[in-house]
Amino acid sequence: MNGSKSVRKQYVADHIAALPKSGIREFFDLVNTMKDVISLGVGEPDFVTPWTIRESAVFSLEKGHTSYTSNLGTLTLRREICKYLRRNYHVEYIPENECLVTIGVSEALDVALRALINPGDEVIYTEPCFVSYPAEIRMTHGTPVVVETSVDNAFALKPEALRRKITPKSKALLLNFPCNPTGAVLPLEDMREIAALAIEHDLVVITDEIYSELLYEGTHVSIASLPGMRERTIFLHGFSKAFAMTGWRIGYACGPRDIIDAMMKIHQYAIMCASITAQEAAVEALRNGEKEMKRMRESYCERRNLIVNGFNRIGLPCLMPKGAFYAFPDIRSTGLSSMEFAKKLLAAENVAVVPGTAFGPCGEGFIRCSYAASISDITTALERIEHFIRSNAVSS
Repeated sequence: MNGSKSVRKQYVADHIAALPKSGIREFFDLVNTMKDVISLGVGEPDFVTPWTIRESAVFSLEKGHTSYTSNLGTLTLRREICKYLRRNYHVEYIPENECLVTIGVSEALDVALRALINPGDEVIYTEPCFVSYPAEIRMTHGTPVVVETSVDNAFALKPEALRRKITPKSKALLLNFPCNPTGAVLPLEDMREIAALAIEHDLVVITDEIYSELLYEGTHVSIASLPGMRERTIFLHGFSKAFAMTGWRIGYACGPRDIIDAMMKIHQYAIMCASITAQEAAVEALRNGEKEMKRMRESYCERRNLIVNGFNRIGLPCLMPKGAFYAFPDIRSTGLSSMEFAKKLLAAENVAVVPGTAFGPCGEGFIRCSYAASISDITTALERIEHFIRSNAVSS
């Protein structure tokens, strides 16, 4: 080639190259290089999937159920999902054409956004938020529009803050309550006003309610159940958190027929269908898993009280989360940034927490601590964190 060295093109798409990596996973790459770490980091139940659910999966394999299913998922599972939502969320869906089974809620959100968003459409969401939300919006060539929440309003979305962010380009509103990472919920009176804004401005609402069974105070209400909202809401849910089924990767979306049909086309070409084994296990979870789910929730509530009271006792102010299984203590009094605090705590005390900035810039000054860990680990972690903030490790 005339002695010249060719220069390779930039093959990676510009909008993907510009995406940051997950702040959680990047931090835990560091954690994985260390031994004997107490982790309050990854948002995963420490319970094993209840045995009846595991047994149903084994039995399905023994019966030779190893084929593809309908792209939408088995009709048996879709019927059970719709019964569960009618019973617990007071919203009706038709299993034949208003329910799609997906590879976890992550895929459900991805195909929902891809089915809805044209380049330049604005998607409004709250921060602090689950790490994938702004990235998934950008991957659809949509424009993420953030509404910041704060400890002053218990990290809830306030209707007046939402109204200020709505423009003629606004297409969708993405909600996650109970919230990862803060454990916040939406008060019903605020939810009604938010629903009215969605109707007034013709917004599609995508509601991620993966933590809705893990509510410790009051009764969960889905925005999809409010008057005028079913026809403009995509309800996302799954089995990972409430039924301790993270590794099964099984979720679902319910909504208006035309939107579910569009989502199914993307799912059809990209995925084909969710695992039949996981789908049959999910049927068992919905039919017979609620007793075990409630037992796990009671355990999380005990751990919540322990960790939140512990943080407040040692001088890290922490709201009592009303849902999910995360505490979000305020570490600003230490003078450290969230990332500095997390890295120094890990190095000094072998305790892993997630910097609040992994969930957006307004998470600065906070850390996320999962209490889906044993009582023993939470107690020891609190002792080590107290030692850390009382020692020279904070200021050094």
